Amino acid sequence: MSFEEKLQELSDRKEKALAQGGPAKIQRQHERGRLTARERIDRLLDAGSFFEFGLLAHSEWPGAAEKTPTDGLIMGYGTIGGRRVALSANDFTVLASTNAKINLRKLTQFKEQVSRWRIPYIHLGEAGGARMPDCQGSREMFELSGGGTFTLLHEFGHFREHPYLFAAMGECYGVADFQACVADFVVQVKGSAISVSGPRALGRAIGQVYTGEEMGGWEIHATKTGMSDRVADDEEHCFEVLKAYLDYMPNNCNELPAGKPVPPGSEERMSHILDFLPEKSTRVYDMHKIIACIVDGGEYMELKPSFGAMLITCLARIDGRVVGIHAHNPAVNVGATDTDALEKSQSFMCLCDSYNIPLIFMNDTPGHMTGKEAELKRVGSRVTNQIQCLLQVTVPKITINVRKNYGQAMINSCSCGSGHDFIVAWPTAEIGFMDPLIAADVVYGNVPAEERKALVEKMMMDNSPYPAAGSYWLQDVINPYDTRKYLISVLDIIKDTETKGMSQHRLANWPKKF
Repeated sequence: MSFEEKLQELSDRKEKALAQGGPAKIQRQHERGRLTARERIDRLLDAGSFFEFGLLAHSEWPGAAEKTPTDGLIMGYGTIGGRRVALSANDFTVLASTNAKINLRKLTQFKEQVSRWRIPYIHLGEAGGARMPDCQGSREMFELSGGGTFTLLHEFGHFREHPYLFAAMGECYGVADFQACVADFVVQVKGSAISVSGPRALGRAIGQVYTGEEMGGWEIHATKTGMSDRVADDEEHCFEVLKAYLDYMPNNCNELPAGKPVPPGSEERMSHILDFLPEKSTRVYDMHKIIACIVDGGEYMELKPSFGAMLITCLARIDGRVVGIHAHNPAVNVGATDTDALEKSQSFMCLCDSYNIPLIFMNDTPGHMTGKEAELKRVGSRVTNQIQCLLQVTVPKITINVRKNYGQAMINSCSCGSGHDFIVAWPTAEIGFMDPLIAADVVYGNVPAEERKALVEKMMMDNSPYPAAGSYWLQDVINPYDTRKYLISVLDIIKDTETKGMSQHRLANWPKKF
């Protein structure tokens, strides 16, 4: 065979592989309102930047080579805004990108390389679970797992050494579900589904009939399980969310997140900060509005906004530097944290500690949600797990007591003996074992009304921040209007330290999902 013939053969093989599952399968994908894997890659990455691995791979099953281009998985490197990323995408036009030996070999070897090189990694998920009959049989089962730890380590292992972003673009069953479970960040497009088993296999196995959306749609994972960090309206919105999140992340665990210029007018919002805090401590308010006054440009990226919503966890910038804000929201359950919020707190602290993002705690909570329902959800163990997580955080921790800060919830909010580096209060803060009105009912319930009123007022004064400041449990009581200025001063100090705010990464192996 001449050189020309060999080169033509190579060109023909690559052309067939780039055609994916063929025109009919591509059309079917479009009819479902979805882009193909290659179209998604083109929309997400900088034009012409994609460098592909494994284009000529295919199934080893006899007779399957022609209908399994890339064996249903496209992967390689590219850039987003000039920044290097690794990327893989399930090609649903090829046997629903079902999981088989070559498909998984590609994924695990690629993930191993990305882990060694510590490059941000994005997976665009849409896959139908295990491929039959490729996975059926004793030999095939051992081959699928790699016959050892290598395959499983890189299929299920992610030790937060580099950012890992997962996008659920359609049905994500089996391995695609597991990839979402180990990722740092999951964005789910409306209409997609994430679950261990697809409806067809589930119906055959246990006789239950559910749709993919009923088992793992965006409403399930955004509000009930906390699996999805953000929900996207459509695929274009999904790409925007991925880019926005990546903008807050460093390239790997050994770098600080990149700084950015401060948007004009960022200081001016501070003049309105008390407009959103009621003078009466019994009235609720939305902490989002206070956060918007403090951060650059009033902009932040909230994670898991509909899960454990009495706790706000968001990424933002202050003076151009990335911070993580952990704040109670009294507008939901008066800020009392439930078990979902405790799990959300752990997830966020692990993220910030792993990627060298200082944590700012803004506290206004009357305590943890208790009672029979909470006990059935193991509230005691959730409280304990969260505090164990907090005690292992080694990025700088800055605590601001905004208003209520009571009991065990105070400890879980990095306020009382739980490892803060900087701690202040606003003059509006109330600090104690429990809400003074409730405490008064317990202590003075049988005391005459006039005497009881005086005793309650004294109890309220004892809960003010000044006794704690006087004993130097608080480093200062600050004017709320100076909060941004205070935080900038603290971040300047951190910048000038030996570690510059780098973490010791003790939480790198803490579970991703709970």
